[in-house]
Formats: sequence, structure tokens, C-alpha cells
Amino acid sequence: MSAEMHLPLFTVRQRFAMTTNRYELWATAPDGSPGPLMGLAEQKRLAFKEQVTFFSDDTKARPVFAFKARQALDLGAGYDVTDEGGQQIGWFKKEFGASLLRTTFRLEGPGYQGVGQERSQAVALVRRFLDIPFLPIHFDFHDGGGAPLLSVEREASVRDRYTVRVPDPRVDFRVAAAVAVGLDALLAR
Repeated sequence: MSAEMHLPLFTVRQRFAMTTNRYELWATAPDGSPGPLMGLAEQKRLAFKEQVTFFSDDTKARPVFAFKARQALDLGAGYDVTDEGGQQIGWFKKEFGASLLRTTFRLEGPGYQGVGQERSQAVALVRRFLDIPFLPIHFDFHDGGGAPLLSVEREASVRDRYTVRVPDPRVDFRVAAAVAVGLDALLAR
């Protein structure tokens, strides 16, 4: 079974604004060259209940998908990913206890479920105890059988930029994009 919208490779670029975090989603061609803008999102800083809405373009006239916390101020809250019509297409959740030494997330969508962790235990520990800017962060998500679902790799740069690879055709682009932006927002980058 393939997702309604599968995109095997894309980039998330964060742009800084005074009261919001802005994220641009760019398709990436197989040769690595930039493709079209797939959407953008804005996250209000210090929001009481985490919600991020993705729009089709800069006009922000058409919301195309979103993710929202199930509960306010809950460290173990799940985040529902919804399509343009508000129907759930997936969800993700930070596993608080498992994340003490290595950040861990659960992910689920139609026909799959998996777990994602920071790739490097050493980087995870350094990130917790030292404030080193521009530290690359990599997450790998696998299904129950160990097959890769998606990976999110943050480049070491002044502005956060993530390369998202989605080898599993069951994972919808909108869910993968929500997870990539959610990782940035939830890790307070």
C-alpha cells in the first residue's frame, strides 16, 4: 500500500522571525538539485498547546495539513497529523522515559508503525549536557521489522536545515514533514 502523497526526498529549511518559527518544505530531485516549494509552516513560539499549520504557499490562504498536540502541557502528549479536511493521516509522540539518554519517538500511519531515535548515542549525550550550536542531529525511524521508514538529518549550519529521506512508500509526505518540523520544535531548536 502506498501513501496518498509520497515524496522520497525533501528538505526542511527553518527561517527565523521574531514571534514565530517558519519552515519551508522543498522537494529534492534524485540528483540532489532543489525542486518546487511543497509548503510552508509557522509555529508560534511559547504557544499553550502546540499546533503547526502547513500552507500551500506564502499567501497562507490555503492550509493543506497540520499537526496538533492532543493535550496541553503534557510531556508525553501525542501529535495528530491531519489533512486539509481535518482527517487524521498519522500521529507521532515523544517517548519521555525512553528519551532521557537518547530522544525517542513513536510514529504511526495507515499500514505502518515505528520508532525513531537519535542515530548517535554520543551526540545525544553531548547535546543534553553541553550547549554546542550547530551540532548535527540525525533521527532514524524503523518499523517493527527493522525496515527504514524515514530519516531526518539536520545539517550543521547557522539556520536549521533538514534533509528528509522517506524510503517507505507507505509514509505520507505530510506525516514525514510534520515529524521533521515537530523534531525541530520539540527539541527547542
